[in-house]
Amino acid sequence: MPRSGGQIPRMNAFLTDVRGTIAPARGSKDGLLPPLLVGLTAVTGLVDAFSYLVLGHVFVANMTGNVVFLAFALAGTGGFSALASVVAIACFAAGALVGGRLGRHLAGRRERLLGVTAAIQAVMLGAAVIMAALTAPPVPAGLRYPLIVVLAAAMGVQNATARKLAVPDLTTTVLTLTITGVAADSPLAGATGARAARRLISVAAMGVGALVGALLVIHVRIVFPLVIALLMLVAVALTGVTRSPHGSAV
Repeated sequence: MPRSGGQIPRMNAFLTDVRGTIAPARGSKDGLLPPLLVGLTAVTGLVDAFSYLVLGHVFVANMTGNVVFLAFALAGTGGFSALASVVAIACFAAGALVGGRLGRHLAGRRERLLGVTAAIQAVMLGAAVIMAALTAPPVPAGLRYPLIVVLAAAMGVQNATARKLAVPDLTTTVLTLTITGVAADSPLAGATGARAARRLISVAAMGVGALVGALLVIHVRIVFPLVIALLMLVAVALTGVTRSPHGSAV
């Protein structure tokens, strides 16, 4: 019985965390940011599925993977391009620079910052959709590198904004620490399991995005993951800009 009594509060806390992440209450600390960032996490899965499967072994959001891929290419491993990895890393950094400046300009207006960032990404994704619609695998270098440039820059802007917003466990890209937190802060590790639901939602969002993106690339058309990502970005942009309260501190 004591064990069961301890499980009920944990389950209640888990469900409260789910509700606070997916449908936060009015006036909550982070407002609408958690569900919007979950949406952007799914966008990351969609876009990285496209880049890895269509553009070769390169990510446009996961820079840890690109550093590893660059090392593989330098070691002479087949199927990896040092140039593609370097271009992705450089353009991601350029996008993050833009996102950092934007974050300082819109300091104190969190939802608006996210909305403007998503709008910038949507413009970039729109260009990528047009390019992807004009080709089919294997993508020629004349379109492969412009796609890497546009998509990596877009994801750099997103990551810089997520970092500025600093909503716990919703980075939209990096899941290593998220997964670590699920295990290290679990009751099995002697902790309370706080924010386990949010962390699991974040992992699931990226996994579902990547799964949908891969299925669309393999079985439908390569452009469709980018189309879905574009629609999601437009929704985030409109929500962030129109629902932005004044004076919300970053």
